Amino acid sequence: MKRRAFLKRTLVSGWGLPWIGAALPRAAAGAEEHGPTSAGGGPLKVHPANGRYFATADDRAVYLTGSHTWNNFQDMSAGAESSPFDFDAYLEFLNRRGHNFIRLWRWELTRWNVGSTPEYTRGTDVLTTAPHPWARTGPGTAADGAPKFDLDRFDGDYFDRLRRRVQAARDRGIYVSIMLFEGWGLQHLPQAWRQHPFHPENNVQGMDGDAGGDGRGIGVHTLRSTQVLRVQEAYVRKVIDTVHDLDNVLYEIINEAGVYSKEWQYHWIRFIHAYEGEKGRRHPVGMTFMYSRDARQRGKNADLFQSPADWISPNPDAADGYNYRTNPPPADGTKVILSDTDHLWGIGGNPDWVWRSFLRGHNPLFMDPYDNRVLGKAPPESWEPIRKAMGIAASVAQGLDLAAAISSEDIASSKYCLAEPGRRYLVYVPEGEAVEVDLTAAAGRLAVLWVHPLTDERRTAETVEGGGRRRFSLPWKGPAALLIRK
Repeated sequence: MKRRAFLKRTLVSGWGLPWIGAALPRAAAGAEEHGPTSAGGGPLKVHPANGRYFATADDRAVYLTGSHTWNNFQDMSAGAESSPFDFDAYLEFLNRRGHNFIRLWRWELTRWNVGSTPEYTRGTDVLTTAPHPWARTGPGTAADGAPKFDLDRFDGDYFDRLRRRVQAARDRGIYVSIMLFEGWGLQHLPQAWRQHPFHPENNVQGMDGDAGGDGRGIGVHTLRSTQVLRVQEAYVRKVIDTVHDLDNVLYEIINEAGVYSKEWQYHWIRFIHAYEGEKGRRHPVGMTFMYSRDARQRGKNADLFQSPADWISPNPDAADGYNYRTNPPPADGTKVILSDTDHLWGIGGNPDWVWRSFLRGHNPLFMDPYDNRVLGKAPPESWEPIRKAMGIAASVAQGLDLAAAISSEDIASSKYCLAEPGRRYLVYVPEGEAVEVDLTAAAGRLAVLWVHPLTDERRTAETVEGGGRRRFSLPWKGPAALLIRK
């Protein structure tokens, strides 16, 4: 019922205009019938005709966008205080804003010091994270005061929670990227390795995941130790076995390990593809930016594009005057790009970035402080404009045939146009009072609709004749989105 109500809200949020009303019900009905709620519809795949987007089993293009936050899977508590995350309220938060995608975060450390991240928070708490993939049986006590891990036994509660949360997201029409590993913490938090399950004093096997390493533990994200790989492979197989039958699943190898992890990440992408291939159905696997504060340990976007991953999340850098923050390069379809503020700002982003990314063929994601219980300095409501812009862009995307859409810098004078040449044109105007659009390929009369990218105000304009370049005056001072349809 909640899923149907969400689709109804999306359907009537301004798309009931005559000339576009015929397109949206088909797209919305497709989401109902072929989205993550469908039984046996199959997982997403890279669209066979347009690699900028994923597709459902029947080749309908899917535009992904959404907010994600650090404790949306494992609970993070300060001291003796229990702080369970209200996942149902979080899903409702996403539905109200029209989002359809999250990263489901995994945190490898058992404890971490929020006060060591002053760039992201005013807090000083030491947070305890739970649950973890392995059973805490002892004998003996780990660094966080709880029983040591038995790396040969899984914690059933962890995997039960994983399945329940992916199912709950599915029932709300939300796709979930399951983060398998986390690398930022080991690199950048003080004493992080001491709080890792693979530290020899934290597991009953006495396994030292950093044997022969530098004392930081980052070796667990390399191919150096066959013993570590054996434990990790068992864990990854268990994750896949837990959710393999669910259609709304994607995978992310690791969050922000350094370039030392590159071949290890490539290994896991191939491992998941092969293991799922044995089961007869595959889910998309992603590789995100290899970040490090140490520039020498930082990866390059080329490493992502050259990987065997199905989707990627780049850092800001791009060649030829482009920048994934301010002037994203047009996606060329070699990878599905989930452009994530987490890897562009850390905590940051704005509505203008959402629309620039959307018009360049990307799928924008927002690293959301949510309620500031983990990280975040600004008031949570201050991020509402970017959240709303993502939902408005998603509703506009429903009225397009993304399978046929290409990003062009030549069609509109603003240089932001997502076009189905001759049929539909979506133009973004970041600023200014007018825009010129080349409609040479579109013969006949064309309908015109203006959409405010921040408020969702929509205004129809007089029809226009195709067959040449046409100038359009904005009904308000920019920004604005312009939809032109045959």
